[in-house]
Amino acid sequence: MVSRVLYRDGLMLVVDKPAGMAVHQGPPNSRDRSRQCLQDFFDALRFGLPRAPALAHRLDRDTSGCLVLGRHRKALAHLGKLFRNGAIDKTYWAVVEGTPDTDEGTIELPLGRLDVTRGWWMKHDPEGQPAITKWKVLGRGPLTWLALEPLTGRTHQLRVHCAEKGWPILGDPIYGTAPRSGGPVLQLHAREIVVPLYKNREPIRVVAPVPEHMRERLAECGWKGNGEEAATSRLAAC
Repeated sequence: MVSRVLYRDGLMLVVDKPAGMAVHQGPPNSRDRSRQCLQDFFDALRFGLPRAPALAHRLDRDTSGCLVLGRHRKALAHLGKLFRNGAIDKTYWAVVEGTPDTDEGTIELPLGRLDVTRGWWMKHDPEGQPAITKWKVLGRGPLTWLALEPLTGRTHQLRVHCAEKGWPILGDPIYGTAPRSGGPVLQLHAREIVVPLYKNREPIRVVAPVPEHMRERLAECGWKGNGEEAATSRLAAC
């Protein structure tokens, strides 16, 4: 896990979370309970501090990319406040089935629990919590390559929003067309995070490399690999 550290300072770590690994242990009898989770490796990320870092937010088990950790309690409280206030910008890359009719837009669909027996599974619910996602097409092919920017932080927001628009994320067995097992890995990657951690400094921008399991599909949509930083410009600047 040390080799997956993308950024480190006295307050914060950003690690490149691998797809397929839960960030913490699931509840008893869950499929994640007996598996290794990301938290199992946090002790190796102390880098001289007396305590291991802790999660400042979450990523789904099958989502890869930028994950923020606070290095001590005060830092964790500060990061938690930034996340709650929407001060941290996040951009995800996704490969979706189908294709949007336009090149960019905003999805505003409130979300609520699917039902109490489905745990964290969500659905569009007009009476649910507000959920807003900005999106932009970065490339088209047999599938579509999207940049997704969640302006709110609801559970499974990007997966539900894409599915509701008619372009589910490839490899999604809950909201998309993927089988429960044996299908492609979820094509959703937390590509970039921008954290205004210090008052008198520029925000910290961290970019996670494209994971191996998404390279082939992205290439089919026009991703070149070389010079890819040009494609990661903030949606707000477009």
